[in-house]
Amino acid sequence: MTTPSAARLTREYPARYRLEGARCLACGEILYPRRLVCPACGAREFAVHRLSSHGVVKTFTVIHVAGSAFKHQVPYILAVVALEGGGTLTCELTDLVDQQPEIGMPVELQFRRIQEDGEAGVIAYGHKAVPR
Repeated sequence: MTTPSAARLTREYPARYRLEGARCLACGEILYPRRLVCPACGAREFAVHRLSSHGVVKTFTVIHVAGSAFKHQVPYILAVVALEGGGTLTCELTDLVDQQPEIGMPVELQFRRIQEDGEAGVIAYGHKAVPR
């Protein structure tokens, strides 16, 4: 896995840090991350859409063997989260104190450190899901 460049991380700030997706102006489909073409209707015009930080786990998997950037975190849980009001994203499911992950589990997204590119490198932040 390659670490995103500083320029790419800067371009992704609105989407990643403020949870901004897109709403198709033709059909209303909510997309995250943004796309150039709506997969539902093929339109190319979108409005910025602020996503909810609340959602439910649609599916999950436990990662036991990870790439070098995440090998110190295994095992960890990746979940697909369907957000209230539309949109889905894949993120780590964490802070499960005396709980097992479940499909349908209500979660809240929290902004946290994801990885660091070397000791003096770029620190990447993003969202992780925690139980509500």
